[in-house]
Amino acid sequence: MSEEYSALRQAQREFDKVAEMMGLEQSYRNVLREPARTLSVNVPVRMDDGTIRTFKGYRCQHNTACGPAKGGIRYSLDVTVDEVQALATWMTWKCSLAGIPYGGGKGGIHVDVHELSAGELERLSRRFFSEIQPLVGPEKDIPAPDMNTDGRIMSWYMDTYSMNVGKTTLGVVTGKPISLGGSEGRTAATGRGVFVAAMNAMRKKGIEPRDARIVIQGFGNVGYWAAVLFHEVGCQVVGLSDYYGGVYNPKGLDPTKGKERAMSEDESVCNMLEGDRITNEELLTLDCDVLCPCALQNQLTESIAPRIKAKLISEGANGPTTPEADQILYDKGVVVIPDFLANAGGVIVSYFEWVQGLQFFFWHEKEVNAKLDEIMDRNLDRVWVLAEEKNICLRDAAYWFAIERVARATQLRGIYP
Repeated sequence: MSEEYSALRQAQREFDKVAEMMGLEQSYRNVLREPARTLSVNVPVRMDDGTIRTFKGYRCQHNTACGPAKGGIRYSLDVTVDEVQALATWMTWKCSLAGIPYGGGKGGIHVDVHELSAGELERLSRRFFSEIQPLVGPEKDIPAPDMNTDGRIMSWYMDTYSMNVGKTTLGVVTGKPISLGGSEGRTAATGRGVFVAAMNAMRKKGIEPRDARIVIQGFGNVGYWAAVLFHEVGCQVVGLSDYYGGVYNPKGLDPTKGKERAMSEDESVCNMLEGDRITNEELLTLDCDVLCPCALQNQLTESIAPRIKAKLISEGANGPTTPEADQILYDKGVVVIPDFLANAGGVIVSYFEWVQGLQFFFWHEKEVNAKLDEIMDRNLDRVWVLAEEKNICLRDAAYWFAIERVARATQLRGIYP
């Protein structure tokens, strides 16, 4: 970890800024800015050649004042305790803003999954979940997929926990396959949230969908579903990109023709859709009404922000806009719907999955989508009103709501003993 940058310090600086703006009592600031607990585990795994390797893993719970901890588990060589604690902190504010009864959690294993066989990956996953079992449970901490983890790994987690406690426990993780208690609508949920948030903001700004030009950076699961939904309501998707570059067509692109790219890292949307080939940086500065950065963090930088022509930005990725760029965009009058508001669709539908699993009663996709749309619209509406009332940007207003809810829950519960 670089000494120049700490993700946790960044998360705490963001909290400190808005806590000061709110006038939050200092004693509660001290409680809310630090993670409540972090478990570090060594995970021994018998490899296919008979040797035993030990991997480092973590599970952090930042705050559980509003309910059980919720957050993904990632497998990556970039996993550190600092990263996990920062991501758990951000999950607290995302869940709080969404109005769902969760606190923030996050976990990870320091591993290169590409070096593991299928059997080694399963043994690693099952042993890790057994190691963190003292913290997890359907009423304590509910993990979910994240970087390099998926429904298959969630199935192993659920089965491992169920075998350890002696009963099938669907609610211990979310992001499971539908046949094992997953929720319909979960695959498209994050992209759908980005779309719903943008459509709401477009109505507020007087932008007609059929006149709107949409640009989306990133064509994985989130970017693909956002693009498809914009296309379905008549918006003109004029720019799309992936890791290999972008494609621009002022007459519009049909994102459904690039579905194979969304499902595979080996294809490029540039080769599937007709238009001019452009770089990712050129894509971000295209003339458009709505820009959706759905790729990596720190894409909208201080150097790019002055050249952005979009009227509205709906953040699908985590942290795509640097603080310096955020200020430039705000000064330009560009509306930025922050990541933990715009991309909350995934955790909201994860909440629906958890509720369905606890009840052993499952909903149709139409019902899931209707409930998701209602929550996304309500959250943006109240953040928008507060931003106008306080004359602050949407990001600060979103933090204000999120922090206020957790602080209030902490005050009402009191400090035990």
